[in-house]
Amino acid sequence: MKPLTEQEIRTAFVNCTKGEARRLSVPRDLADRPWDDLDYLGWRDPRSPGRAYLVIELDDRPRGLVLRCPSPTPTQPRRGMCAMCLTSPTGGVSLMVAPKAGRAGQQGNTVGTYLCSDLACSLYVRGKKDAGAGARLPESLTLEEKIQRTVANVAAFVANVTS
Repeated sequence: MKPLTEQEIRTAFVNCTKGEARRLSVPRDLADRPWDDLDYLGWRDPRSPGRAYLVIELDDRPRGLVLRCPSPTPTQPRRGMCAMCLTSPTGGVSLMVAPKAGRAGQQGNTVGTYLCSDLACSLYVRGKKDAGAGARLPESLTLEEKIQRTVANVAAFVANVTS
């Protein structure tokens, strides 16, 4: 993924108003992110733990989603499998729900999926972040194929939100 500026991130959101995009909490460490290892930029809102954000580059332009999710519970993370990267991290997965874009979202329609609670799918797939024992099942796919699958899964989720 190419490095994004705060302004590019704010204008990428497709399922919130421009005012909401201006007010959302963008990470302050953008320059320090491992951009070469990211398929998408994902983060939890430090001011509102029930909110998360995801920005992916599709068709050479960033697309962002506002997500609602349960606050992380340090004592008992939900151990399941992420629908994007097929990892079962020890930090758990969370059901993340995105309001649909446009009129459907204004009417309260949403799309949900299970994602790594820390939104670090790209790093788990590449082995750059330890997901814990047994977190990834053995596969015969190459690393590039796993990356392509993760990107395709995230793109399908974004398409589902924007359709």
